[in-house]
Amino acid sequence: MTDQVWDPKGLIRESYNIDGIDDSQCRSIFLDWALGVPLDSDPHELIRDLLEKYRPDHPHHPMTDVLRHGLFSDQNPKRRGGWRSRKRP
Repeated sequence: MTDQVWDPKGLIRESYNIDGIDDSQCRSIFLDWALGVPLDSDPHELIRDLLEKYRPDHPHHPMTDVLRHGLFSDQNPKRRGGWRSRKRP
């Protein structure tokens, strides 16, 4: 797979090039990346591919930790709130 598929905007790649980046900045970048993942893609598979590419050279980088945590997100998100959950008069 090419970087274009994993990281089409280069957000993750660039996060590894920013000196002094912290966890909160990495989480923000990750969120932006996640919002751009196509609906027909498996984000967990993409995260695994990104980790395979970047973790060997950057095992202690904050983005590596953020990506690792991204693998453990809820696989079946539950709907919370919205008009259907509100009581009707």
